[in-house]
This record gives sequence, C-alpha cells and structure tokens, in this order.
Amino acid sequence: MTTIASGTDTLTRDALAVLQPGFTGTSAPSWLLRRLGEGLASVGLFGRNIASPGQVAALTAQLRAERDDVLVAIDEEGGDVTRLEVRTGSSFPGNHALGAVDDVALTEAVAHELGRRLAACGVNFNWAPAADINSNPGNPVIGVRSFGADTALVARHTAAYVSGLQSAGVAACTKHFPGHGDTAVDSHHAMPRIDAEPSVLDSRELAPFRAAVAAGSRAVMSAHILVPALDPARPATLSRRVLTGLLREELGFDGLIVTDGMEMRAISATYGIERGSVLAIAAGADAICVGGGLADEATVLRLRDALVTAVRSGELPEERLADAAARVRALATWTTSANAATQSGTSTPPHGSLSPTPTATADSAGTEGSADSAGTEIGLVAARRALTVTRGRHYAPVTEAPYVAAFTPVANIAVGDETPWGVAAELRRTLPGTETGSFMGEGAGAEALTAAGSRRVVAVVRDAHRHAWMSEALDTLIAARPDTVVVEMGLPQAPPRGALHIATHGAARVCGLAAAEAVIGA
Repeated sequence: MTTIASGTDTLTRDALAVLQPGFTGTSAPSWLLRRLGEGLASVGLFGRNIASPGQVAALTAQLRAERDDVLVAIDEEGGDVTRLEVRTGSSFPGNHALGAVDDVALTEAVAHELGRRLAACGVNFNWAPAADINSNPGNPVIGVRSFGADTALVARHTAAYVSGLQSAGVAACTKHFPGHGDTAVDSHHAMPRIDAEPSVLDSRELAPFRAAVAAGSRAVMSAHILVPALDPARPATLSRRVLTGLLREELGFDGLIVTDGMEMRAISATYGIERGSVLAIAAGADAICVGGGLADEATVLRLRDALVTAVRSGELPEERLADAAARVRALATWTTSANAATQSGTSTPPHGSLSPTPTATADSAGTEGSADSAGTEIGLVAARRALTVTRGRHYAPVTEAPYVAAFTPVANIAVGDETPWGVAAELRRTLPGTETGSFMGEGAGAEALTAAGSRRVVAVVRDAHRHAWMSEALDTLIAARPDTVVVEMGLPQAPPRGALHIATHGAARVCGLAAAEAVIGA
C-alpha cells in the first residue's frame, strides 16, 4: 500500500494530490519520487519521456514502487496527437478518420486496442478523446482531432471511444469542455472566444459531452475558452457556472474534472498559473494539468503552496480542495481495479468480432519504437477504410520512383513537430529511389517543380484550405504537371484536384501507409 511521508499534513497532501505535473527525462527524477511519497497522486507523460514501450513500462514501474496507485496520464489521442509513438507516427488513425468511416464498432475496437497498449506500458489515464465538433473548419488547433462537423456523429463516436478505451482498464478524459471546435484562436497562444447562443451550445457543443457522461467517462477536461453565453467574465476552466453549474449539476457528471494545461497562455498570460490553479479548483476542477512546458519541482511547489495559502486565507474552501483530492484518489482506485479485471480476463473487450487479431507484420506496428512490437492490423484497416480517393482524367498509377513534395505548415503545439508524417517513407518501400523535399511559403510550388525535375510529383499537404500559399503551390504544380498526385492529410475542405486526390483525414503513420498503397494502385 502507499505510504505517505510522516510530517506531511492533510492540507499539503491534498494540495499535492490535485496536481498532474510533468517532468523531463525517461526515468523518474528523485524530486518526483519524493513528492509521490508526500501525497502527489498523478504524473503526466509527454513525448520527451518516451523512448520505447519497454522504457515506459520501466518508468511506470518506478513510479508505482513509490506509490502503487499513482495515476499515470498521457495525451494519446492516436492520429496526429501521439506520445507513445512520437518518433514514428501512430499505429492508429485519429478521430477524423474514424468519423469518416462512421462505424462505431470500429471506433470502439480501435480505442480498446490503443488502451490495451497504454495499459501494457503501465499508463492508466488518457487525456482523450476530443469531443469537439468541427463547426469551424478554420480552427487552428482542433481540425482532424475532431470526429467531424456533425453533432450526432461526434456524439456517438465519442461514446464509443470512451467505452473502448475504458474496457482496456484505462480511464478516458473527454475534452475540451464545453467544446473547442468553434474557435479561431489556439488556446496555447491566447484566449479563444465562442459567441454562440445558449441554444446552439446546448444542441451542438454539449451533445458529445452528454454522450460521454452517459457512456461513463471517468474524467472530463476543461477548455481555456471564454463563452459569454455561459460566463461572460471567466473562461470555462475558471468558471463555477461552467464546471459546477453546467457540467456537475446540469449534465450530472460525477467523475474527475481536469484542467487543460495551465501553462497555456490563455491562462498563464491572463491569470498566471498560481492564481489560475486556485480559481480552477474553486470553480469545481479536481486536477490541475501542468507540465507540458513547465516540468520541474519548483512549479509543483509553487502550485502546492498557492493552494495551501488560498485555503489558509479563506479564499479557497478547505472542503472543496479535500473533495477534489478525494476524486483524484477515487479515480486511482478505479484504475487499479479496472486494470486488475483486465489482467484477469474478467473484463469484456467491445464488439468481439472486431477485436483485432495480433500479427507480426512490420506494417502494423513492427517499426522500432512503436507502441507494441507484436502489432495489430486494426489501425491499418481503419486507415484504409477512411480514405477518400478521387481520380481525375489524367489518372495513372505511380509505377516509378516519384518526387514527394511535402508542403509543411507550422504544427500546432498539441500535435508537435517531432512526429514524422507524409507518404515518402512508405512509397520508398515499394518504389526505391523515391525522393522528397519539404517546402513552405510563397513560391513553394515553383521550388518543388525545380527539385522534382522529370520525376512524377506526389504533393502532400495538410489543411490546404487554411493556407493560401499551399493552395497556390498546388495550382502551380497541377498547371505544369496535370498528372500530379495530391495527398491531403488534414481536413479535406478544398475540392479534389490533381490526377489523383487522396484524402486521408489525418496524418498518422498508418494513414500515410494507406495513402501510399492508393498512390501505386495497390
């Protein structure tokens, strides 16, 4: 059983318990282990902490040697947002690809397999799924992380994802409440605002969260967004009207409420992380996510002391902090029992006919650093089904090594820029000698033509509708080379063009593999 260090008072233990910090390195630093002994109950893993499945398993074992019921959280959405496969790209397509297929049994099976891999590494809490509706296709931070723009579709796939993930013993954290889809600003950089009417919010944004609550989602993550129809003064993360009044009382959610990263500038640049954390707990949040950017002991101590001081000054009721800490510990208890049931075989995987059969193929997950060297076919099956392929009148399969021109936008912080994407690596397996180049900005199309020479061009884009320079580059290529193949790995909002247009609905590694198959006509 977990032993709390003597001399640590209840108030301090509760203040530590509500924090979900990150750290640097691939093994636990001594300060983190010491704080676990003093009451810290959660730890967040990010790409910087991941080297291999075996290493992650050793890391989580190290944490549990100090505290056996620790919550080990990760931001593993699959698709574009992957931490477990940050160096190779995900073995699973993301939400938008699953929404494009629109087979809830498949979504549930994919989420179950992803959860199984997390559990095998000792991770028991996933900051996923995203339940945001893609009502604004120009949104700079959601995009293919959403199941789609249709409310009913997003709701049913959110529920399926929650069920599949939790059937593997991993707690789901549905995000970003009350919905981040209709924003034009990335909350990593500034405070987004949604000016929808209450009736629109109720019928659109809130529907997937109702479905998640009904499906038993163990946690919900708040969004750092200002929604004047709900609270004109404070963003959702800091709003009692939103977290307690709406989520707890109206939607009936009784699980853990987690904040999005408090170091995101929507909060840190307006309230500061210490003040923001106090206000979040007072508003009804139970856990403070911090560590994506701030990942040191000093941050943990600053937040712990801010919460303790707020209680002692009367600003934060001690009962509210105690309740929040109790909810964190309750979720830890659930994950322990759920994992035990999974390991003993008493839990039931969803939709047995779709549960994946392990294989040993390199394509499925056999690349170095992938989440599970045994691998499965389920992710590739889903990625293939998600493709939308449109053939133009100049269509012909690519039979000789082409030139892959990747038009690369600046990645948003949630996705990160360290994860590879595209189709070049996959094409090179079948067509040795395939060359590639990356281009950005005005004149990118002309540069790509020069670099390609006489080779056939495969143009790979990501959200071409959001980047005028990218659309212009495609115009340049297609005008000069009508046989150009276009692979859109973001939202397919622009009309299909090129001799062959392939929409993958996401940039996961398996999406690139499925697209490469379509390029060569396999």
